Amino acid sequence: MENGTDSPAEGTEGVESQVRQIATRARDAARALAAADSDAKISALRAAATAIRGNAAPLLDANAKDLAYAREKGLTAAMTDRLLLDQGRIEAMAAGLEQVAELPDPVGDIMAEWERPNGLRIARVRVPLGVIGIIYESRPNVTADAGSLCLKAGNAAILRGGSESLHSSTVIADCLRDGLRQANLPVDAVQLVPTRDRAAVGAMLRMADLIDIIVPRGGKSLIERVMAESRIPVIAHLEGNCHIYVHEGADPAMARDVTLNAKMRRPGVCGAAESLLVDQAAANSQLPGIVDVLSEAGCEVRGDDRARAIDPRVVPATEQDWDTEYLDAIISVKIVDGLPDAIDHINRHGSHHTDSIVTRDQSAADTFLQRIDSSIVLHNASTQFADGGEFGMGAEIGISTGKLHARGPVGAEQLTSFKYVVRGDGQVRP
Repeated sequence: MENGTDSPAEGTEGVESQVRQIATRARDAARALAAADSDAKISALRAAATAIRGNAAPLLDANAKDLAYAREKGLTAAMTDRLLLDQGRIEAMAAGLEQVAELPDPVGDIMAEWERPNGLRIARVRVPLGVIGIIYESRPNVTADAGSLCLKAGNAAILRGGSESLHSSTVIADCLRDGLRQANLPVDAVQLVPTRDRAAVGAMLRMADLIDIIVPRGGKSLIERVMAESRIPVIAHLEGNCHIYVHEGADPAMARDVTLNAKMRRPGVCGAAESLLVDQAAANSQLPGIVDVLSEAGCEVRGDDRARAIDPRVVPATEQDWDTEYLDAIISVKIVDGLPDAIDHINRHGSHHTDSIVTRDQSAADTFLQRIDSSIVLHNASTQFADGGEFGMGAEIGISTGKLHARGPVGAEQLTSFKYVVRGDGQVRP
């Protein structure tokens, strides 16, 4: 494979030099890719999808090596599930590339235009961000998602995946580079940092002269490190302490189905529900049925005293549980005194990622959607829809919980900035 696996670079200086060479090539590639026409980018993404399908066997072999490495490191079952590739997930990656290919090209889109009284014609036009460094953990599909979205938006991508996914990510990155090559676009528009050395992360965070944006995607410790050390603007993907709120007006069957899916479809993803709030007015009728389906699915339910009084299967929760992203088959349950109490709890303890209300009361739903300060809010739907693919974006780099530049799923459009194009007829300013 082009990118190799563990790099021969040794020591911090060797890693720094290696990353600088990668970033320098990315800067050159970004300038060329910014001028690429839409058809060439579409061709590259379609060819990359074909390459991923054609390399399914090598990809599964590489993933088996990564899984063995992960078991040696003692990764949890949820983290191992994030890492796992099978035929279905490989096909989903390839299909995701094709979906990104068919998205409208954001580059060159005229966001607004107007004419001034002096005759100047002004337009605000979308342009690529430039070179984007993506630092992520475990999930090899992020290699495909991040690389494809950066390419679609005319950016060069420097991908620093998790140490446990290095073999899988190498194969995927090579497929993306193969697509670029077939479309006569610069292959260095997608590069994987080919080392497990953590010094590579620090090196990327210091290269403000070559890298325009950093996007971290991973656990709390990674995000905190990036936010603390980066000299480059960061689009933050913080932890997903997501909530399901079962309002007193909720349909019981819907409440059970939505809660079960939100928690147990894939417990290890950032959109998995970690806390369940149930109205006191409906707790006796709603909670036992929800605990039934969660327990049958193998989920541990931790709750406050009022929840435990209703259902003895609920084990004691602590104050720390309200602030915990488990990424595992565990959920915390709190009985709340109505809609204002639920909103207050979520805004205080949540991570402003994704939160959902289940209710047939439209007025209550509207209040919840308006007052919850999260990047994604839902009514009568699972939090596991917090995904760029489900939003019609083809894929995502992550869910941004910040409020500047991008919020929510970060797709191709969110990986652009803009410039003002001004056309005149010889005007001079008085």
